[in-house]
Amino acid sequence: MAEEQRPPDPHATNERPAAPPREPIPWRWLGLGLLATLVGLIAVAALASAWLAPPPETAALPAPTIIRLTAPPSPTPSLTPPPATPTSAPTFTPIPTPDVAIAPETVTIGYYAVVVNTGEIGLIVRGGPSRRNLQVSLIPEGTLLLVLDGPVAGDDFQWWQVRLEDGTEGRVAGDFLAPAAAP
Repeated sequence: MAEEQRPPDPHATNERPAAPPREPIPWRWLGLGLLATLVGLIAVAALASAWLAPPPETAALPAPTIIRLTAPPSPTPSLTPPPATPTSAPTFTPIPTPDVAIAPETVTIGYYAVVVNTGEIGLIVRGGPSRRNLQVSLIPEGTLLLVLDGPVAGDDFQWWQVRLEDGTEGRVAGDFLAPAAAP
């Protein structure tokens, strides 16, 4: 039969285990890395100094212009011209106002007119010169109106702009107006 063998006790002997073999230091690559770093630092420094340096002055500034302010020369004395011959002041010629106390022969601007020929129905005052315009009011036959403007043709009628006694203004058909004297 075989005898049992025991492995040797590593503490029993004074031998140390062998260290793994060391690789040699790569001096060539280390030197090339340092050289590349130095070249990069120099390039960065050159670019930074070129970028931060003030631009060279290419042209000198022009000399300042000195402006001296002087008083204008005094005018030479001259004789005062004689005053102009006075003329008469223009006179105001008033525009004659029409005599509205007398009725004209036809309906006329600035005169009065009376509502007639409506068959006692009355006359519609409208907002414009057409039967399609809005109705402002209905005035009875015999009402006195002040004629302001006209006539304007529209819808087979001649329309006159009038003002009523209460201040209302509008357009009425001229077929139903007759000239009248002022009240």
